[in-house]
Amino acid sequence: MTEFEHRGVGPRVDATAVVAPTAAVVGDVEIGRGTRIGYGVVITAESGPVRIGADVIVMDNAVLRGTARHPLHLGDRVLVGPLSSLSGCSVADDVFVATGASVFNGAVIGPGAEVRIGGIVHLCTRLEPGAVVPIGWVAVGDPALIAPPDRHDEIWAHQRPLDFPGEVFGVDRPADGEHLLATVAPRYAAALGRWHRDDRPLGGGG
Repeated sequence: MTEFEHRGVGPRVDATAVVAPTAAVVGDVEIGRGTRIGYGVVITAESGPVRIGADVIVMDNAVLRGTARHPLHLGDRVLVGPLSSLSGCSVADDVFVATGASVFNGAVIGPGAEVRIGGIVHLCTRLEPGAVVPIGWVAVGDPALIAPPDRHDEIWAHQRPLDFPGEVFGVDRPADGEHLLATVAPRYAAALGRWHRDDRPLGGGG
């Protein structure tokens, strides 16, 4: 693995964990006992910490990111499938997040829940213990509406009040005809530059 010090803090990896050589682990990250991190995984405490419990499996090319407002927490015995993306969420014990699933900032996934292939758990959404998001479906809101993607208008009615631009980027939703990225992209690019300019590789192997 490649470890990076970020904002003066480096990762802490339990001696019993195994991290693949091509994984990148950046900043204030803790990886627990018996956990396995696959090839190409990126775990970055971008602006907030990442805590990964015991006996967790994070499969190849997944991306896990902590944020200032929403640290990322994985409980024990969690399986994160390949190509999944988890940002600033809290995942309880015994949860399955399948291949290509996405879990967004502020989401909370209860014990024993499943997010199946390509499923989405949206911003600030709460999944109850044992809940299932079927293949390609979307969970949104608290309590969560779990719906297929063709119910876009219903999903959007639950999603809009969650205020993705404000929650994630700290900006107002643009007026009709204006594009969010006109404001967000320059600010976010500048912030990423500031945050990562002084990152330092620490070396080591996993």
